Amino acid sequence: MAGDATNRDERIKRRERNPKWQNPPLYIDMLDCINCDACLRHCPPNFGAIFNHGADVVIIPALCSGCDKCLPVCPVDCIHPHPDWSAADVPTDWWALPLSEHDPY
Repeated sequence: MAGDATNRDERIKRRERNPKWQNPPLYIDMLDCINCDACLRHCPPNFGAIFNHGADVVIIPALCSGCDKCLPVCPVDCIHPHPDWSAADVPTDWWALPLSEHDPY
């Protein structure tokens, strides 16, 4: 039920984005990313959308409010809006990240 995904735990459980968020989620262009993790450190814990995934840094769109807190700290400007995302774009294994012992939030 879309209206219930208002807190992080519910968004993770339901794998859906808060329907009240107006900004598109963001994505990281890994061709430009230097893996500095500045974005991860600046993502607010109530969203907790950015993770290290192997050698990559990824944003789970359903957890990203589009708040843009990660944008000004990125030294290479590799974070961009992802207005046309869909839930099907999120690899299944990404959903294990917020449930793992390595969840930085």
